[in-house]
Amino acid sequence: MTYLGEEIKKLGFGLMRLPKNGEDFDIDQIKAMVDRFMESGFTYFDTAWVYPGSEDAIRQALVERYPRERYQLATKNAAWMNCETREDAIAQFDVSLKRTSAGYFDFYLLHNLGESRTDFFDRYDMWSFAQEKKRQGLIRHVGFSFHSTADELEEILTAHPEMEFVQLQLNFADWENPAIQSRACYEVARKHGKPIVVMEPVKGGMLATPPESVAEILRKADPTASVASWAIRFAASLEGIITVLSGMSNLEQMDDNISFMKDFTPLSVEEQAVLAEAQEALDSIPLIPCTVCNYCAKVCPENIGISGAFTAMNYLTLYGGREAAAYQGSWLIEGHGMKKPDQCIKCGKCEQVCPQHIAIRDELERTDRALFLPDAQ
Repeated sequence: MTYLGEEIKKLGFGLMRLPKNGEDFDIDQIKAMVDRFMESGFTYFDTAWVYPGSEDAIRQALVERYPRERYQLATKNAAWMNCETREDAIAQFDVSLKRTSAGYFDFYLLHNLGESRTDFFDRYDMWSFAQEKKRQGLIRHVGFSFHSTADELEEILTAHPEMEFVQLQLNFADWENPAIQSRACYEVARKHGKPIVVMEPVKGGMLATPPESVAEILRKADPTASVASWAIRFAASLEGIITVLSGMSNLEQMDDNISFMKDFTPLSVEEQAVLAEAQEALDSIPLIPCTVCNYCAKVCPENIGISGAFTAMNYLTLYGGREAAAYQGSWLIEGHGMKKPDQCIKCGKCEQVCPQHIAIRDELERTDRALFLPDAQ
């Protein structure tokens, strides 16, 4: 497909989870993965200033080994990370250019907009900086990645129609998730006519190993297809998609992705019905019925990250993996300036305003035991 004048196939190589030998990147395996990817006709590579060592690794594996016109390279600017001045923020661009030796970036993203992070890009006017670099020929296309609500995405796209594309977290598990709002964000981007790069189509690998009730539905429908393939094809089948990023960590994952994306065909009507059944199976798993309305947060005297804790607990229930769930919980709670569940004073004010009538105090205790105590299992 052609988007923004670029011919790009539907699978992109996400460079966030590259293979390592101990603490160092396995450059030989990364080179082999790049070769396999390119030989199969794929050309889109996605890294970021904030991915430790990734920009340098892709210089060695890709930039120094292939003609520049043969691929598209995307990287990102995280103005919210350790930047006290505009100069700090714009310096990230020069660092990325030096690390990659790419000469220019095909796609340059303002990274992880949403909530308080957006303010840094406004404060340092990174919008005009990116446009200036585009005029200089150092950027071909400017966009942003986004993690927040559909309403906030609407505000950003209305304020910045010059943005050419958006990168969104889209997957079948989060399609109606009130915390992620995949469908709603997708619809906002489409309303504004912005093509989309998809991130987290397999939800950080969780949809490659979903609950057994979900995996069984998918395996029964097609015993020859990997479970992960359903998630990637779901995202790739949506209208207006530039490419679907997969954070591949080894050749086996790459070979699997190439097997069903090299000659990509959208989901058939029958396959869409199978995924609808899988979504119903996910929805039937008992979860804390939090809709992230955050009425509780407005009355909590201790500023407990209630909805963030419940989102992380539901993640653990659905996919297992305590470490990943606890990491998500810490980001949603402490990363947003809130306190963990063990700081709850059990005043009960939250329960008085909860539209879902959740026993919040009991659920916070359960979440704390499951995710945050040192001996949690």
